[in-house]
Amino acid sequence: MARIKGALSTRKRRNRVLKAAKGYWGSKSKHFKMAKQAVMKSGNYAFVGRKLKKRDFRKLWISRISAQCKVNDINYSRFMNGLKKSGITLNRKMLSELAIQDKEAFAQLVETAKKAL
Repeated sequence: MARIKGALSTRKRRNRVLKAAKGYWGSKSKHFKMAKQAVMKSGNYAFVGRKLKKRDFRKLWISRISAQCKVNDINYSRFMNGLKKSGITLNRKMLSELAIQDKEAFAQLVETAKKAL
């Protein structure tokens, strides 16, 4: 019986890595060994980036809410505490959207939070 060689799977693996490395500078997009290292490192950066993205967006939402709270004469922490005491459970993403899009509704939330304090 004939022995099955691994050329097909090896070529597929190499082509998959080289396709992922397309557009990289210099030898990283041409040579398999360098492309493999670059793709692995970029995968690690992408993994970390997906985690940092959540942190960055939360920071952005908080700064937007804080800016709108200052306009309404309350600070961020007292506003969030007042919302919690009044039983309003809106996440920071929705609160920041309200702060940008609908300033009157946000002002009403501020008044509700002030009453609860």
